Amino acid sequence: MLSTAFFEELQQHFSNALPFVVYRKPNDFEVHALLQKADELHVIKDYTESGFVFSPFDNKDDAILLPFNSSKKISSNYDISSEFKAATIHKVSSLKSKEEHIQLVQKGIDAIRKGPIQKVVLSRKEEQHISEENPLKIFKRLLEKYVSAFVYCWYHPKVGLWLGATPETLLKVEGNRFNTMALAGTQMYNEAKDVVWQDKEKDEQQIVTAFVVNSLKDSVSTIKISEVETVKAGNLLHLKTAISGTLDFKNLDFKALLTNLHPTPAVCGFPKEMAKQFIVHNESYNREFYAGFLGELNLKENKTRNRNRRNVENNVYATVKTVSNLFVNLRCMQLKNKSALVYVGGGITKDSVAENEWQETVNKTQTIQAVLD
Repeated sequence: MLSTAFFEELQQHFSNALPFVVYRKPNDFEVHALLQKADELHVIKDYTESGFVFSPFDNKDDAILLPFNSSKKISSNYDISSEFKAATIHKVSSLKSKEEHIQLVQKGIDAIRKGPIQKVVLSRKEEQHISEENPLKIFKRLLEKYVSAFVYCWYHPKVGLWLGATPETLLKVEGNRFNTMALAGTQMYNEAKDVVWQDKEKDEQQIVTAFVVNSLKDSVSTIKISEVETVKAGNLLHLKTAISGTLDFKNLDFKALLTNLHPTPAVCGFPKEMAKQFIVHNESYNREFYAGFLGELNLKENKTRNRNRRNVENNVYATVKTVSNLFVNLRCMQLKNKSALVYVGGGITKDSVAENEWQETVNKTQTIQAVLD
């Protein structure tokens, strides 16, 4: 569990209506928080800034920064306990009916079959009344249930309150080394040893992989692409390709790299601009920060060859590296007016079946539903 002092300080900051983010990286047991000292709204200009970034789906809109140099950093070790149990899954009353979403998906399928769009990610928003108004308690439930996800609670009084547990990395950078992934395709986890993927999911995943690799080509000196594997995220399975290598600092423009990379076909579609315009003109709401990205930006970390802190002699070889850990904002919700607005979507290709795509979005809502009262 989180230490009492950590939680109380975080709770007091929230009560004072001051910006903060609290988060845990995948498969980690340390929770970090950044408490901004004033309610000023900082926006990203060129991605040379240092802090926690919260970027919207539309990269033409402002990304918000909680700067390291004007915030207090606190952390606490966290162990999985029985203190918080996942709630029984509730049925969510939809703002967009099943029929409307199926019609939207079918419109996307028809557009793809006409060309030149190959994939488009279509989403919907659902609203659920919540009895638990304290977002930090919901955050703790997310910690308990989704150990392998990036779990966060982000708040700014001038922007809003968001929580999530995302399985997808956008980009990790440590010095000149980078890691990213192509994640696409979805099916329910049923404990079967042999998982069968249809051509639709395989094609969808290949589109994402090719896009990510192409987006990186002008910014890297080496690149490595793994075999496709099946990974579990909550109660769902996805196809994943790991992509890693070294950045070419002579040609690197971090802002341009992120602009090329985001939004990927995993949350938008391909070709990117055509798919994006289809989304903007056909989805009946503004995604805001859903399907955007978030995380540590240009954090300075001390790296040492020696993991034994008592061995002082080898610690003289410690170096300072610039680290960024950015994640795609999926499996997320916004809290507003005693309601949780749950955002969920799925990738549409020429082989999609509209009814199946609806069911996929229903399955994905369980990530959030399981932690709401």
